[in-house]
Amino acid sequence: MTTWEMLAVFAAGLGAGTINTIVGSGTLITFPVLLATGLPPVTATVSNALGLIPGSISGAIGYRAELTGQRRRVLLLGAAAMVGGLGGATLLLLLPPTAFETIVPVLVALALVLVVLQPRLARRVQARRARKGTEARPQGGPLLFIGLLLASVYGGYFTAAQGIIYVALMGTLLDDTLQRLNAVKNILAAIVNTVAAAFFLFVAEFDWTAVALIAVGSTIGGQIGARTGRRLPPTALRALVVAVGVVAIVQLVIRRYW
Repeated sequence: MTTWEMLAVFAAGLGAGTINTIVGSGTLITFPVLLATGLPPVTATVSNALGLIPGSISGAIGYRAELTGQRRRVLLLGAAAMVGGLGGATLLLLLPPTAFETIVPVLVALALVLVVLQPRLARRVQARRARKGTEARPQGGPLLFIGLLLASVYGGYFTAAQGIIYVALMGTLLDDTLQRLNAVKNILAAIVNTVAAAFFLFVAEFDWTAVALIAVGSTIGGQIGARTGRRLPPTALRALVVAVGVVAIVQLVIRRYW
């Protein structure tokens, strides 16, 4: 890499670490930059996954206050993320690079609809539980586990907009604040990236310069994102999720058809 390319990759890592902690979709920043430096798509994907791990951990540490009391939830949903991430990493090596490009914009669009409708859906679910005299499942039940498992398969394959899908699923199926769910999202993203990267270490080629630059940048960005994201009210955080999601859809569609 040239000096300017190294600076660009570091800046992309910084931006990705920040946006991943607040919303997700940081890969949409780093991946195009890595491709622009001349890396093959698979090498760029695996290098990006490994480089973003410190940023995910940094963001999770920044959200540690919101993780209080969620240990059981994190352990259960983390198991789904671990299995799904390994499955997605395996698919990356078996399927063509464009395998998910058609369906991903649709998945992200559905996730955004859930994010927008989440307050209304939550009120309806609460009213229904009140009528039946049932209580909310603190871990979300089988539907959330399966949904996060499938989302993590995608995350292990590519990761772009993975955080938005996590937030949409948890926001719909869990009775908790958006900030606390965002904290769990950061843990799940860290698990998926770590499992996928550990698998790639044995079977894929990394660009270690890119990994190091993204790692340093995303670590700093994770702290910036945590400080910024934790101050956002629920409406603003939801609006940011939707805005980033729309940008993600546009970028994914452009990559697919142009």
